[in-house]
Amino acid sequence: MIKFLVLDVDGTLTDGKIYMSNNGELFKAFDVKDGCGIKDILPTLGITPIIITARESKILENRCFELNIEELYQNTSHKLETLKNVIEKYNNEQKTNYTLENVAYMGDDRNDIPVMQEIKKQNGSIGCPSNAIKEVLELADYVSEKTGGNGAVRDFIEYLEKNR
Repeated sequence: MIKFLVLDVDGTLTDGKIYMSNNGELFKAFDVKDGCGIKDILPTLGITPIIITARESKILENRCFELNIEELYQNTSHKLETLKNVIEKYNNEQKTNYTLENVAYMGDDRNDIPVMQEIKKQNGSIGCPSNAIKEVLELADYVSEKTGGNGAVRDFIEYLEKNR
């Protein structure tokens, strides 16, 4: 049973483009259908969204607030370690015994591969956008027909819903 949906941001929740000005990051574009899937569908499935990303962005903080995502981990180079700590936190707080088997993960690039490999070893679920790198496409249980930032996350959520 999937309890957590872990998402990468750039290239998964966004199109992977980073728009910058002289003062830093200017904006990111998010798909409203992804947001609806996260905010409206995941709670009905009892799935907690978790964002783990290597970058840091106030824009992302604002989007997570809009979507009621409480588990946001930015500037994280060790995604697997962060995820294991989050699962341990839930296990301690809720007196549960969740493992990586209870995780669905969606990412698109090299820094997602180590955590994807571990989740796959424990029979969790791996998804990716259609424009993910080749190595991620080969690891995925589900490859969305949509690209990152264009409804791929919503597509994966619907896949999880159908395959409960």
